Amino acid sequence: MDLRLPDEFLALIAEEGTEPGAGFGRSSDQDSAVAPGLLTATPLAGFRRPYDDLLDGVADWGPAETPGGLFHLVPVRVERDLPLISRWMNDPAAAEFWELSGPASVTEDHVRDQLDGDGRSVPCVGVLGGTPMSYWEIYRADLDPLARHYPARPHDAGVHLLIGAVADRGRGLGSMLLRAVADLVLARRPSCARVIAEPDIRNTPSVAAFLTAGFRFSAEVDLPAKRAALMVRDRSLRHRL
Repeated sequence: MDLRLPDEFLALIAEEGTEPGAGFGRSSDQDSAVAPGLLTATPLAGFRRPYDDLLDGVADWGPAETPGGLFHLVPVRVERDLPLISRWMNDPAAAEFWELSGPASVTEDHVRDQLDGDGRSVPCVGVLGGTPMSYWEIYRADLDPLARHYPARPHDAGVHLLIGAVADRGRGLGSMLLRAVADLVLARRPSCARVIAEPDIRNTPSVAAFLTAGFRFSAEVDLPAKRAALMVRDRSLRHRL
């Protein structure tokens, strides 16, 4: 998916000499909505993705319609998104399982490892109804170290999700978006038969969200940093679960 910014916003950028998108996100201490219409699915003339990926072009997947509004996966740009993502990672509930709290450089190193890699993992900001509200990692599970711990199949896709604002948690948004993103993966990647996830087995709200989103519990697996619940969303069962 590429981005188009409103002409008024581009004019403001030109006046200030600021790179397009540098102000993307929520700038106050409390998360607040960005200006309506800031993000659309229309390509921005001359916009180039900073990297190619091994996931059939996440940037080009386009939006997903959800009961909560139009949802976009927007690949991360560090200079634009780091303050927002780092703030989310420093929330105690997120820090317990993501272990990326601390100075912004901790999150930056984590994100840049993906951006500077071979494209097997794509970090994204999830934008719902024009508001950035979640952090995602879409990755090739079959090319990930995870593949050593479960019977991986070629082109398995994996997802990680963090709902950013505390106010957005505990009201069903996670399961709604997990279902939408899993459907988007399967629609945009014909070679992918399954979407995989491995939340920490102790993170019961996360496990419950995956189950509600149509994933099935497959097994408990011991990973280097956690004991995980292996969750699977099968293409063949996606209309039944």
